[in-house]
Amino acid sequence: MMFPEYRARRLRKNEFVRSLVRETNLSVNDFIYPLFIVEGKNIKEEIKSMPGIFRFSLDQVLDEVKTSLDLGLKAFLLFGIPAKKDEAGTSAFAKEGIIQRAVKTLKDKFPQAVIITDVCMCEYTSHGHCGILRGGEVDNDLTLEQLARIAVSHAKAGADWVAPSDMMDGRVARIREALDEAGFTEVAIMSYAVKYCSSFYGPFREAAESAPQFGDRRSYQMDPPNAREAMREALMDVEEGADIIMVKPAMPYLDIIRMLRENLHHPIAAYQVSGEYSMLRAAGKLGYLDEERVMWESLISIKRAGADLIISYFAKRVAELLQRA
Repeated sequence: MMFPEYRARRLRKNEFVRSLVRETNLSVNDFIYPLFIVEGKNIKEEIKSMPGIFRFSLDQVLDEVKTSLDLGLKAFLLFGIPAKKDEAGTSAFAKEGIIQRAVKTLKDKFPQAVIITDVCMCEYTSHGHCGILRGGEVDNDLTLEQLARIAVSHAKAGADWVAPSDMMDGRVARIREALDEAGFTEVAIMSYAVKYCSSFYGPFREAAESAPQFGDRRSYQMDPPNAREAMREALMDVEEGADIIMVKPAMPYLDIIRMLRENLHHPIAAYQVSGEYSMLRAAGKLGYLDEERVMWESLISIKRAGADLIISYFAKRVAELLQRA
């Protein structure tokens, strides 16, 4: 096809025509809304580094979930911030832990909602690492048993999906085994299969109070320059029983999302993380960028790369805008 027989601008002439031939569209069904839940009552505390995002006490998060459901959002990823932490992260699997109570309350009140729980230990350990320490290092195999215990406790509370984010080797298989043994064969696993050791997590660590007290997480989260390793990690999690594969962060790793999409048939989720969100909000506030337009463009790029689901702090705002459209 050559000009003048082919004129690409014919299909760009106005918004109605552009919408008819648009290859990638966003729907409210594409989004999972992350929520931070804290102990206490009447708490709705804005996170300084994440404008518009809050820590909610359980009584306050009920209103947030109801409003979100009314906007068409269906799925929520819960992060708990306990009142007490210890070296073993024992509150992560406590029967009356913050997430266990949140899941039960939300499922009782909103049975139609898809409630997903983060399965990790960093929010619950006094040292801020994602597992059990031995000699100053995270012990992979000891940590697997704790993660399995956490996942089962979430399932008992009523979680629909569990999402292990720790990046321990073998954790999907151990969690799947534990869930099945406990009778929770219908609880799905959305695995943080490809989670890079990224600088984009900074605001989240403030929000979840989960920054490591020493060292970093490079021995268990992935090295950012590696792509082939991402394929190995994803394949391993699929073989171990993951139902959904996640890439985190999203925008700096669109090539990874595309690679997985071209090689796997499983649903793929991408997490537009706190730093991506805060970066766009800050640029918009300073007038450097049109915040709403770059928000849409960033999310479209994630879906166009191949993600089926997008975990984003923009989820509620997108739902509001889509409802008005």
